[in-house]
Amino acid sequence: MGGLSRNARLALVGVVAFTALSGVGRYAGWTPVLAFALATAALAGLAWVVSFATEQVGERLGPAATGLLQSTVGNLPELFVVLFAIDKGETVVAQTSILGSIFANAMLVLGLVIVVGARRSRDGIMRFSRQLPRDTATLLLLTVFIIAVVALSLSSHDKASHHVQGVSVVAAVVLLIVYLTWVVPYVRGPAPPTPVGRATGPRVGIALAVVLLVAGGVGSAFVSDWFINALRPAIDRLNLTAAFAGLVIVAIAGNAVENVAGVVLAHKGKSDLAISVVKNSVSQIAAFLFPLLVLISLPFATPLTFAISPVYVGALALMAIAVWQITGDGEAAAFEGFALIALYVVLAALTLYE
Repeated sequence: MGGLSRNARLALVGVVAFTALSGVGRYAGWTPVLAFALATAALAGLAWVVSFATEQVGERLGPAATGLLQSTVGNLPELFVVLFAIDKGETVVAQTSILGSIFANAMLVLGLVIVVGARRSRDGIMRFSRQLPRDTATLLLLTVFIIAVVALSLSSHDKASHHVQGVSVVAAVVLLIVYLTWVVPYVRGPAPPTPVGRATGPRVGIALAVVLLVAGGVGSAFVSDWFINALRPAIDRLNLTAAFAGLVIVAIAGNAVENVAGVVLAHKGKSDLAISVVKNSVSQIAAFLFPLLVLISLPFATPLTFAISPVYVGALALMAIAVWQITGDGEAAAFEGFALIALYVVLAALTLYE
């Protein structure tokens, strides 16, 4: 593991240890809560490995391509979790984990970033580029429009309500096309700030970076399976709802790296970088990962669609408006960050009773 810093080596040892313990917990019949906790820790650790390795590979490609590669490959753990959840019939967990990633990043993490960034500023106002927040708001509103139209069709019991899967497939394809029309010029355009903080040049060899990337991806697949197997017994034992598990636990564990990175960058006064980390994650989950999973899940017995509970339709719509209003002008005060955090806390509390 030449080229890795001492801290990186220790982190890798910790990830390997938690992954191994997670496997033992799965097959040795450990208590569901312990097996679930170990799988959650391993999943967060593997998300870091994938993110770190992607960054190392991507730094050979330039900052824009690195940002795209990092956000794409960084969502591997969540992709596997959702697929295994769908395969085991845990549709609520699958849907709420996707929605939870959007909510957690757009409200909890963005709120923390704004609070930290505003308090680091001399005048108490965090300032950043307007373009990415506006682009993200557009993609979010498009996704919300699709979800809201499907929900209205179902509630009115019109003819289209009997063809939700077909409508979802068309919507997924269209949404992916729109995302590509945005992301391709973004990658080809002027170089954005270098993502997540990092050294100006590669720190490890390309061969090691690729090995870590493959190992992280494969490990994520196994741990996601163990995670889902332990999920139902654990939430039954803890008296948690499937909605809370998906919206809060799975979402935060799967996006742990981006969450911490955004707050750390805001603390360092790198406002544009901090906002970029969070906003790129939100736009990719909403306009790329969600529709991609809709298409990938078609062969499953219970395929994913854009039909979700009305309460989450309303929450998504209001969240998109709130995020656009707070970040669209390129500046935000600490109280606006606290407002976003409050929205997430209320929504998380609601899922406890779903």
